Amino acid sequence: MAEIEEIEPIELKDRIDRGQRPVIVDVREDFELKIVAFPGAVHIPMGEIPGRLAELNPAAETVVVCHHGIRSAQVAMYLAQAGFARVLNLSGGIDAWAGAVDPRMPRY
Repeated sequence: MAEIEEIEPIELKDRIDRGQRPVIVDVREDFELKIVAFPGAVHIPMGEIPGRLAELNPAAETVVVCHHGIRSAQVAMYLAQAGFARVLNLSGGIDAWAGAVDPRMPRY
């Protein structure tokens, strides 16, 4: 099985700041989003991804996010196998984003 490419939080932030914003898909559960939401992300819980693929553009660069990067890596692999052209996993998830990019974000 192929490895999914990872993107570090700082690299993603730099790209967003330069206007190169990929589609960000947050695969965490609803209760997690109530704690902290990823800015500008499309929210599709991991278990709903197969039934909601049509909501995503397989040609768009897609970054998948979860709490620590484990679930998102699984979803990224699924999307790649489903024919998505460029899929990246946010290394360390929203927890790493909060630590490296936005320390004001609640961590859990």
